[in-house]
Amino acid sequence: MNATSTVPLAVARVILRPKKALPFFGRHPWVLDSAIDRVEPTGIASEHFLDLDGQVVDLVSDKGKFIARGFFNSQSRIRVRLFTWNPEEPLDEPLIRRRLVAAIEMRRQLKLESSRSHLPDGTLATEDADRQEKVPPGRRDLQACRLVFSEADELSGLIVDRYGDCLAIQPTSLAMAQRLEMIVGTLQELLTPRAIVLRAEKSMAQLEGAELTEGHVWGELPEGPLTIHEHGLAYEVDLHAGQKTGFYLDQRDNRLVASSYLRGRRVLDLFCYTGGFAMNAIRGGAAEVIGIDTSKKAVAQAQRNAEVNGLSNIRFDTGDGFQTLDRLNEQQEQFGAVILDPPKFARGRSGVNGALMAYHRLNRTAVSLLEPGGILVSCSCTGSVRREDFVAMLSGVAQKSGRNIQILEQRGAAADHPVSATCLETEYLKCLICRVD
Repeated sequence: MNATSTVPLAVARVILRPKKALPFFGRHPWVLDSAIDRVEPTGIASEHFLDLDGQVVDLVSDKGKFIARGFFNSQSRIRVRLFTWNPEEPLDEPLIRRRLVAAIEMRRQLKLESSRSHLPDGTLATEDADRQEKVPPGRRDLQACRLVFSEADELSGLIVDRYGDCLAIQPTSLAMAQRLEMIVGTLQELLTPRAIVLRAEKSMAQLEGAELTEGHVWGELPEGPLTIHEHGLAYEVDLHAGQKTGFYLDQRDNRLVASSYLRGRRVLDLFCYTGGFAMNAIRGGAAEVIGIDTSKKAVAQAQRNAEVNGLSNIRFDTGDGFQTLDRLNEQQEQFGAVILDPPKFARGRSGVNGALMAYHRLNRTAVSLLEPGGILVSCSCTGSVRREDFVAMLSGVAQKSGRNIQILEQRGAAADHPVSATCLETEYLKCLICRVD
């Protein structure tokens, strides 16, 4: 099929308002409703035009110049998700397959995804015997990684994670949800996993108008949690009920790096989830770690993970992060390090000010608990809060507290969560490792 074919490559043209085209000529993949003037059919029967949601459309400037091609959704604020800037390239199943292949291959090049897979008879197909000797130290036992990271892998609206021989798939757009069976079939062909489980963020599905059955499984998912390994530690992961797709893969390297600053220190780990930062801290030589999370299930799993790894001087309790900080401050407790890894505080730019106020309060109280020379590990996964705003928030904490805060490292997500240079929203995770005098 080519541009001169009698069959159009898109069912409609989305015409932009004047002076709105520049970001999309610059290959930004999200076209918001506020940038669109009108939508016109491309000659296909009117019954197709009446139901555009999830279908392929062309984005054109107000002068009628082709810009890009993507999927349309009238129910979402992201009205069009752009996939190709080539007017002769169809947005079809072969394109999605090529991008899935490219995403998986990139993880293999990073030594984050092996080619170990299950053959149809259930036996393991392994790669060259000497391959594991070439894996960088610290990554040799990794059995979980993000295979597809939405816009960063040119597959806007799709997340795929591997946990051992199982996959978790999370569509975050209507178009990807509509093409789920095709995507699952392609993943089964490429990776032959034991099982694929569907994870659906309810609020996101509502925003996109997608109907998804959370927990649907293709294949045979083992009963109970799976056990994965990361940097020499074992973690039990519940693919049916864990947050995100079951585990915070994005903090993989930050957990290890932060631990190198914590030797001999008494550590408070707030919003600890299933114990990733806490266990790395003990493994790195911390004297004592207290982990706190609001989820009783997460705390129980953290305790179980610590037991599985034979770790002592570590305990986990249920509690609200803000209230726990206030209580410990009133008790005049002191720590050698505080780790803050709270959940997302805002979904869009309208909530940024409120999110920054929450981060300021959290970090201000945490600083008051730190002994001189203490370590603060402060994280934000709120994508709408830019890195410079997060650093400015910490500057405000230093001013208000009268404490000198030195930023030792500014970190982001692990390499299997790459940042797209044309969609900087993919740089959502901020992790600052600081020394507080």
